[in-house]
Amino acid sequence: MLELHQLSKTFNPGTVNEKKALDNVSVTLEEGDFVTIVGSNGAGKSTLFNAVAGDFYTDEGSILLDGQDLTYLPAYRRSRQIGRLFQDPMRGTAPHMTIEENLALAYLRTAKHQKAFFSRVSKADKEFFREQLAKLDMGLEDRMRQPVGLLSGGQRQALTLLMATMVPPRLLLLDEHTAALDPATAEKVLALTREIVEGGHLTCMMITHNMKNALELGNRTFMMDAGRIVLDLKGQERAGLTVEDLLERFRAGAGKRLDNDRILLSND
Repeated sequence: MLELHQLSKTFNPGTVNEKKALDNVSVTLEEGDFVTIVGSNGAGKSTLFNAVAGDFYTDEGSILLDGQDLTYLPAYRRSRQIGRLFQDPMRGTAPHMTIEENLALAYLRTAKHQKAFFSRVSKADKEFFREQLAKLDMGLEDRMRQPVGLLSGGQRQALTLLMATMVPPRLLLLDEHTAALDPATAEKVLALTREIVEGGHLTCMMITHNMKNALELGNRTFMMDAGRIVLDLKGQERAGLTVEDLLERFRAGAGKRLDNDRILLSND
């Protein structure tokens, strides 16, 4: 489904700031895989997402999605197949536009509707938007004419998740999409994530700093270090693992202990 072959990326080559952000990364995701990704700052997690999304071209390697070579396809063309959420709830929506207008942008920019304009938002489209918003259980279906900028961070992130999946993408990238939310709101957004991803059988990669969530969500877990995937856990090997087990597996795979305070403290 998603095939990454020997991806490498070095930033600022030949300078004192040279940084090898991806180091010969090769991995294949099957249809419906829900992968959680853990690693310290600088491990290459977001860089991997940026490479897949097309924010930059890699120095080496190839990226295939459903057999289509995306390696040198620009980001705007990949976005029709790849949905993405970021850590910042302010990204992914237009704050001065209404909820309805934001949903229309997400819905009508898909390949199926890519030549549509706001004037073509039909009554049926609006009813569809209401039905989708009602699934969030936040009352947003009754506030469709309200500017998105007036929503809370959790509401905006839930809306962005809906916008990214309303027309199911071939691949969904979640880049610590609950990290900026308070614990109760983060838990609700994660529950929505599980419902949408697993219910829609979407193929998804989710970066998280919470190792407990990494083991509880999805069917597969990557641990990254120094631009490499040092652990790829799934099936029976992953089942029943504890956070302590994961830390020990990381130590064995990376040759060092995980020393990121943010990750370790989130699992207390």
